[in-house]
Amino acid sequence: MLDLRQVTIGHPAAQLLVEAVQEEYVARYGSRDESPIDHTEFTPPRGAFFVGYLDGEPVVSGAWRRRDDVEVAGTRATAEVKRMYVVPSARGLGVARRMLAHLEATAFAAGAEAVILETGTMQPEALALYESAGYEVVAGFGHYRDSPYNRCFAKACPDDTPRPS
Repeated sequence: MLDLRQVTIGHPAAQLLVEAVQEEYVARYGSRDESPIDHTEFTPPRGAFFVGYLDGEPVVSGAWRRRDDVEVAGTRATAEVKRMYVVPSARGLGVARRMLAHLEATAFAAGAEAVILETGTMQPEALALYESAGYEVVAGFGHYRDSPYNRCFAKACPDDTPRPS
């Protein structure tokens, strides 16, 4: 059973998984992710950071932060997914899909009208996950928008999703 917990980006488990994803980027792209990150962007109400645990061990991370500079699906009320990562021993167990669904649900509940994200061509597992979860390719945005490896996606909030009053 996956236990999802909201933590700060500075939490030891979050830092462990953030460092692991950075090592993954080095292995796949030759360098760390240099996207500007402000830790306050991942605290409510601007965003949230989550770690998922299996048997008490941190195995998956994911976060979102509000963005108002990217327009998709007719809105600028977007939340950007960041720092999705699954440790190798938990891959294939569906934890990434569960984390992604949780990120979407919490971002939509906080008022986002669409979820956006960046990934890269050297991450075929991520591309497959996002496409199978209903994300559509959108114009490039963010730090790597001009990179030939960059792929950007968006998913609009379903009409039946409860919205904040």
